[in-house]
Formats: sequence, C-alpha cells, structure tokens
Amino acid sequence: MTRPNQVWSTDITYIRLAHGFAYLVAIIDWYSRKVLSWRLSNSLDASFCVDCLEEALLHYERPEIFNTDQGVQFTSTVFIDVLKREQIKISMDGRGRALDNIFVERLWRSVKYEDIYIYLKGYACMGELLIGLSEYFTFYNVERPHQSLSNQTSIRVYESGQGGGAMIVDKFSKEASAPEAMTESGQHRAAVCETECTA
Repeated sequence: MTRPNQVWSTDITYIRLAHGFAYLVAIIDWYSRKVLSWRLSNSLDASFCVDCLEEALLHYERPEIFNTDQGVQFTSTVFIDVLKREQIKISMDGRGRALDNIFVERLWRSVKYEDIYIYLKGYACMGELLIGLSEYFTFYNVERPHQSLSNQTSIRVYESGQGGGAMIVDKFSKEASAPEAMTESGQHRAAVCETECTA
C-alpha cells in the first residue's frame, strides 16, 4: 500500500449504554489510519452503514478497494450497490477472522479503552455518546500520534501522502494512548444526560 485512498475499510462495534446498546460504524483509510466517517445507530439496519459510506465518498477521493467482513450490513444489496456505482473493488474477509480487518479492530480498541472505559460509568445515552465520539475522533485524527506511523498523526500522513502503509508489522504495534486528552469529553456528559436521559 503506497498512498491514501488506496484501501478503505469498515466495521461495526457495539457500545453499552445505561439502557441498551448503540452501534457504531466507521470507515478508515488503511494507509493513514484516518477515520473518514462514522455513524451511530440504535439498530443494526444497513442504512446507517450506507449513510456512513456515502458521507466518506462525498468528502474524499474514492478508494480503489473497500474491505469489510461478511456482516449482513456489508453484504446487503443497498451497500454493495453503492460500491458498484462508484466502481470500487470489493474485498471481504473470511468469516470469523477479525485479524483480516485489523486496522478497524485496533480503532475499536482505542475508542473503548481511551474514551469509553476510561470512565467507570461509561456513556449513559446516545446524546452524550454522540458528543463524546465527535470529540474523540477529532482527537484521534488530528492529535493522537501512532507508533506505526512513526509517531505522526493520521491527518498529517493522510494529507502529506507520506509515512503510512500497511505492513504486517504495523498491525500489531502498540500505539500511544493519551487519556489526559479525553477530559474535555467528560465535561459535556452530565448536561446532555440531564436533558435527554431523564426524559
């Protein structure tokens, strides 16, 4: 892999809330690890994945290859039709092989351990989760250094087109965490929950 927008990848994870679950989908650029778009949903309908894909295609140069697992959202006709419309090659991982999509799996680990699990109670409702993740993904792209990118940020590598790639050794490197940068996210939580979660 030699440049940004050569391969994109996506996956879904769940986040436990006080009363149920939220589902998070994100699209990343393999070369730079930049999060290009993301969406939250309270259901696993394919539409929020399609919306996420359409947003990424609206703001960035379309990739040559799009990598997913074989989840029903990504094998759905509505999702596949968007990739076909844009003439993007489709790559699907083997069933049950999370390491085939290791960059998104690594993103999920970062999201959960650097943002969500750093607070004992986690997020209580969709409103505060939306605010918190908006702040986290900005931090992840713009401020967070990645060891696998020679401690550069994703946005710097994406915009310069230098210093990225996807060698196997990169997949298992431990990236630096920065929990101290997450404090601002927590400041918004109580106010959002007072208006939304108690309704």
